[in-house]
Amino acid sequence: MASNEEIVREAYRLAEGDVLDGAGFRALFTEDGTFNDVPNALTFRGDEIPQALAGFAGVFPDVHRELLGVHALGDVVAVELRIQGTHRGVFPTPAGEIPPTGHRIDVPTADLWYLRDGKIERFACYNSANVLLAQLGAGPDFASAIEAAGAARAGA
Repeated sequence: MASNEEIVREAYRLAEGDVLDGAGFRALFTEDGTFNDVPNALTFRGDEIPQALAGFAGVFPDVHRELLGVHALGDVVAVELRIQGTHRGVFPTPAGEIPPTGHRIDVPTADLWYLRDGKIERFACYNSANVLLAQLGAGPDFASAIEAAGAARAGA
């Protein structure tokens, strides 16, 4: 039986842009396993898990994850990494789609993988969404936030 670290390393391999095997990635999870995109408050379950991979690869088809540190601690594997790729597909946002810019991303990330009996039970991805957005040229709109706060304070 593969070690927890080997299972997690295989998950990363299957999620690479030049491999992208969503079904193989999903097969590494328990029946009720989850993939949690923490910064975006999204949870993917079951057959949604491969869709999450395909969605990201549709925006960054050459996605690569540079693993900086992998630490297996019993049934938990903690990984420090950088998610890298080129913005070649539309990036959906609540305000509309950001068209492809051709910009490279290099996003610091920490992932926590929780395994049970050789399967991934829960995967929590903590990527620096603010860094990713800034690298696409979509930095925060502080002026609108200040204006909205002022309007809320005036209406109180």
